[in-house]
This record gives sequence, structure tokens and C-alpha cells, in this order.
Amino acid sequence: MKDWKEEADRMVRDQILRRGVTNPKVLEAMRRVPRHLFVPSHLRFSAYTDQPLPIGQGQTISQPYIVAYMTECLDPKPSDRILEVGTGSGYQATVLAELGCEVFSIEIREKHAKQAAARLNELGYSKVHIRLGNGVEGWSEEAPFDGIIVTAAANEIPKKLVEQLKPGGRMVIPVGDSFFSQDLVLVEKLESGKTVSRSLIAVRFVPLVDKI
Repeated sequence: MKDWKEEADRMVRDQILRRGVTNPKVLEAMRRVPRHLFVPSHLRFSAYTDQPLPIGQGQTISQPYIVAYMTECLDPKPSDRILEVGTGSGYQATVLAELGCEVFSIEIREKHAKQAAARLNELGYSKVHIRLGNGVEGWSEEAPFDGIIVTAAANEIPKKLVEQLKPGGRMVIPVGDSFFSQDLVLVEKLESGKTVSRSLIAVRFVPLVDKI
């Protein structure tokens, strides 16, 4: 795609900034990532449109606005260590890497994990680490994390993920037991270890699974 940077600029201006995402670092990261390389080749003409796209095996790449919104809510800082549950195509992890984060991403589907790892290696994102496994269990060997981002909907907030969040850290996760009844939830762990959570917006995500 020859003019992808123009498409990315338009995506940020028309789909993200206009809908209220204003963090300049997040907007710039969204501009820098070539989204068309994270979707199937036959869908690249739609890569920068404001819609989720299928990536195979019943999974999707989230629409650009949702990626930007979740990233802004997570509020990551450079050098933060972030756990991502649900690698998918690797797009969200790449946006976080552009913000200077070290990303530990778990994907339960072997095909997606291998493809994402190869894609990110080819693009030079060495600060993203991908592991095949059950994201509900987290990544205890690398815990605790400054932030956790979950890209599929859980019926409830997984306790093991909360345990792996640092005091002062944030988790952004879709929660709901139905495709038509989900909320994006922000979980904050206080320095005392207590957590507080609040619903942000209604969303629609594929379900979080612990086995396939």
C-alpha cells in the first residue's frame, strides 16, 4: 500500500481524534504503525477504516478507535512492562511498543502467535515478547506488570491477572457474558493493594477463552 501514511493520518484525524482520544503520544503511535500489515492481504483496502476486521479462526483486529481508546485509558509510560492477553495479529502490542513499553503478549491460538511473532520480528519490534498459552493465567514469571490490557471479553475480571498487576497499575478489560452486553472496564490497583474498577463504555469483543 503506497499511501498508507496518508491513510493512517486520515484515520487518526477522522476516526480517533474526533471521537475524543487526545493523548498526543497515543495519536502519534497510531500514525506510525502500518495497520495494513496486520490484516489479511485481501482486506488491506479496509485496514484504515473504522471497523474491526476478521483475521481468521473467529478472531478480529479491533477497530482503530477502540485500540486508541484502550491505550489512552491504560495510560502507559515509556519503559512500562505491559501484559497483553490476546495477541491476535500483534497490532495492539505494536502500538504499545511504539510508546516505549516492553510488552509481554499471550495468545492461545498457535497460528496467530507464530504469525504475529514473525511479523513483529520482521518489523523490528524487539520489545514485544509473544508466548503461546492461556491468557487468563497471565505470565507469572514476568509479573508484576505496570499495566494489563485484555483484547477479548471475560465473564468476570480474572483474579490471576489482578494479582499480577503492580500497585499503582491499571488494567483495561472488556467484561460481559454476552456479545450484546459488554462494558470496557478500567481496574486500578491502589498502593494498598486494594482494587477499584469502573465501567467506561459499552463494547463488543469476541469472548476470552481459556482453551481451544
